[in-house]
Amino acid sequence: MISKIGTNALIWFEEILILVNFTNFDFDQLFSMSDDSNPLMMLVWILPIILFVFYGQQIQLFVTSREIKKGINKLEGFRVESRNELINYVKNNLKVIDDPVKKIDKFLDYFTIMPVDMDPNGIVDKVRHTVRSREDYTRIHVKSLSPKMNEVELTQVQTLLEIASSLQMIYKIINHMFLTAKKQNNYPLILPLQMILPFIMEQAEAMKEAIPAIKNGQPLGDGIGPMIVGKMMLDCKKETVALETSLSNTEFANRNLFLLKAEGPGSTVGRPADGLEKIVTENKIDVIIMIDAALKMEGEDSASISQGFGAAIGGIGTERFQIEAIATSKEIPIFSIVVKQSVKEAITLMTKEISDTADDVASQVHEMIRENTTEGQSVVVIGVGNTSGVPQ
Repeated sequence: MISKIGTNALIWFEEILILVNFTNFDFDQLFSMSDDSNPLMMLVWILPIILFVFYGQQIQLFVTSREIKKGINKLEGFRVESRNELINYVKNNLKVIDDPVKKIDKFLDYFTIMPVDMDPNGIVDKVRHTVRSREDYTRIHVKSLSPKMNEVELTQVQTLLEIASSLQMIYKIINHMFLTAKKQNNYPLILPLQMILPFIMEQAEAMKEAIPAIKNGQPLGDGIGPMIVGKMMLDCKKETVALETSLSNTEFANRNLFLLKAEGPGSTVGRPADGLEKIVTENKIDVIIMIDAALKMEGEDSASISQGFGAAIGGIGTERFQIEAIATSKEIPIFSIVVKQSVKEAITLMTKEISDTADDVASQVHEMIRENTTEGQSVVVIGVGNTSGVPQ
């Protein structure tokens, strides 16, 4: 019986093989798109749709995570490199008392808690106090690394410390956002990080590339304002009017000029608002002119010059608030001249195109003085920016 069943099955299998002729397989018909009833083509179209419906977010998260991880690895490299550059500069250029690594690592983890702004009344004074307290504290403790360091070296170490600290904070924040999104397996949570990362990387790369210029005491793009005013100060008597802020008094076209800039060639922006307050207290000022670098828009030419009104000064806003308050109380108009630059150009070694604008800007300042003042009046010209490598 079993032998009979096996024989019948074999005959049936041979008949099937005869019916299915594998040598005459029509692949064009199998993958034909003209026939909507073709089951294989239906699977080819339906399976990816099902895959993306149920797993599309995970696929997007995987692809996006790989790109973001590359950026985070770069940020980590910038963080480590800036720390090592700072440590090497301190060890190789300063006469340190003890091993500075432990102190530097402690400085890098410092943070600043801004005052409560629930009641905005007096918030600017609170912010100014907090920021200046940190600056004074940092200055004292950086000085303790090597008591014999001069003021230029002190400002350079401070700036390198700020760069390293900023890069470390950027890395920590971006990495935190990335790991949180991955932990929650949440693609919408990673989208904002994907959008802002190119801008973050641009600024981080600019800060990293600023380190050699700071170490060598070379001018930065942001120093175009102090450079112009510094040239106007040549052959003039200088005095320190505020912390790390230099003042000269001269004449132009029978006008009394007060020239104000950060005290170079150290890497500092000084305190121009305090200097202006002292000038205005002791003299009657008719016009204030401010010269600064400004971020250009995409499509604008680097080193282009623009004129405007208002206080041209960056930072967290306390210096500008103080300058505006002084000008308002004395009813002094403020004119501004800016040199357009990219983020990278502003905080890295000054380019030739930017430095070549100095004479043109100076002539525009003189023209502005003639047009907006009369003989016998007084003008304050402020060169705003980091004065690294720019003497007076």
